[in-house]
Amino acid sequence: MTALLEVRDVHKAYGAIRAVDGVSFSVTAGEILGVIGPNGSGKTTLFNSILGQVKPSAGQVYFEGADVTGMGALPLSRRGIGRTFQSLQVFGRLSVRDNLIAAGQEFSGSAAGRLFARPDAGLGGRAEEIIALFRIGHVAHLPAGSLSYGQQKLVDIAMAFMASPRLVLLDEPCAGVNPALIDELTELLLRLNREHGGTFVVIEHNMDFVMRLCTRVICMAQGKVLAEGPPEAVQSNRAVLEAYLGV
Repeated sequence: MTALLEVRDVHKAYGAIRAVDGVSFSVTAGEILGVIGPNGSGKTTLFNSILGQVKPSAGQVYFEGADVTGMGALPLSRRGIGRTFQSLQVFGRLSVRDNLIAAGQEFSGSAAGRLFARPDAGLGGRAEEIIALFRIGHVAHLPAGSLSYGQQKLVDIAMAFMASPRLVLLDEPCAGVNPALIDELTELLLRLNREHGGTFVVIEHNMDFVMRLCTRVICMAQGKVLAEGPPEAVQSNRAVLEAYLGV
């Protein structure tokens, strides 16, 4: 099966520090890949290298067979890759619905088109689709900043879907989220995967979440891939236990 995303021997160095040191993996359509590892293992730098926030020192990134190495977040979004960050990217004073419309404006159309578009920039219909998909209609009219941190995380993820991505990279979606909402997020992502073919790469420390969600897991340590395989196998790998869990 042709890979949707392929990362080939990617390196990212900062002077003598090798933040990412020869990482290779691929992701097929419909897969949910987990990326785990201790703090400082290079996970977020890997995401940044894939999505053009930083330029890899070496290696290539391919999306749908095309070399997209070093391409920025906006053109990658228009190709079909979405991303969330560790920190929230919502606009607190805007309603949830307007946050979705703002996200859609960022990743579609031209400046002239946005200038002369309808007040909702022609994205109101798409926003309503996402609101229904994420089941957030009960808070769609509220300022995003008035929601709980976990609910804002959900809105943040919903914003990434305004561009109809074929692949979404999620950076620590469970951080700061209460257990009940983590369960809701797990079911949401599984439903998006099952019913809509959603493909995800997820950085996460919450191993229960990873075990329930992911079809395959990569563990990183010191910028390298330490182990790769089914979640149960990686979780019980001795090298992973030593490097990640400290046992």
